[in-house]
Amino acid sequence: MALHLRGTVLPGGAVRDLWILGDRITFDRPHDPANTVVDGGFLLPGLVDVHTHPGGGDDSDAPRFDADLFAEQVAAHRDAGTTALRFPGLLGEVPAPSREAPDSPRMITAGRWLAWAGLSKSAGFHTVTDDLVAYAVAETKANDGWCKLMGDWDFEAAPVPYELLRAVVGAVHAAGGRVAVHCQSAEGVLGAARAGVDSVEHGMGMPEECVGLMAAHGTVYVPTLTAFARSAPKIKPSPRGTLWQEGHRTMVRRVREAHDAGVTVLAGTDSAPFGNVATEVEHLIAAGLPTEAAVGAASWTARDFLGLSGLTEGGLADVTVYAADPRREPGVLRHPRRIVLRGRVIR
Repeated sequence: MALHLRGTVLPGGAVRDLWILGDRITFDRPHDPANTVVDGGFLLPGLVDVHTHPGGGDDSDAPRFDADLFAEQVAAHRDAGTTALRFPGLLGEVPAPSREAPDSPRMITAGRWLAWAGLSKSAGFHTVTDDLVAYAVAETKANDGWCKLMGDWDFEAAPVPYELLRAVVGAVHAAGGRVAVHCQSAEGVLGAARAGVDSVEHGMGMPEECVGLMAAHGTVYVPTLTAFARSAPKIKPSPRGTLWQEGHRTMVRRVREAHDAGVTVLAGTDSAPFGNVATEVEHLIAAGLPTEAAVGAASWTARDFLGLSGLTEGGLADVTVYAADPRREPGVLRHPRRIVLRGRVIR
């Protein structure tokens, strides 16, 4: 039986009836009877977390992928109304049961964290290589059209050279893919922005000139403020700690500047607690992003960037419903009234 929903459809804002047939949305009333599951409230295209790493296992020097933990953390995302996830770096392959389950969020993977061998150190979760171009293309093809690079790592070490980053971007784009780059130093962000990567992740210490470069290249900014807001105040006084804290303050400042320059800002949480993209939206608003843009960063804007449809004719049947308008009361994102995922009522 078809599902029937009536409410204020966002981001447009019109009160409409929509029906769900299988995993698709239609605004044309079907001939067969439909079960009304929503009558009133605000209908949002299902939430998205564009930067999350579930299944991380332990914190040892050789971390492992934990399939059970992955399923648990993905479920936490789903139960919070997050219907799509991008994984810019995972320790293992997404288990087929998790990806194929009808109640699993839609998943977009970027494979492993790829680290150029020229970085001074590597972490246990990095895949270190002398041939970053070949590895990036391989990961792009093996996953969902994305690869993830470590643009820098140690504050004391030089980041990946611009020429190498540019070669990766050219090769991956030629293969029909996109490149996400971890950046936590001013020089690292500048190299990524100049190279025309598709997304800058974190962007600590981002120089002002990067904003214009990102706008020109169509690079999106995923600041992951949730993770850094939690860690920055705990950093002990030291030269490295000062760089970390100053980098965090700069990335917060760049959020509004990037938006005003036409850069798309998206919501990603980076780490635990999982199912917490509402907090990232709140951090983006506190950083100066207009509320509607911040909500879109975790919904319709993020879905469009990832190639996932919103609440449109023939669109994917992912809907999160709220009692109040999240563009006016963003805190309501923590309390979905109804969650529909892949055409199934989850809650």
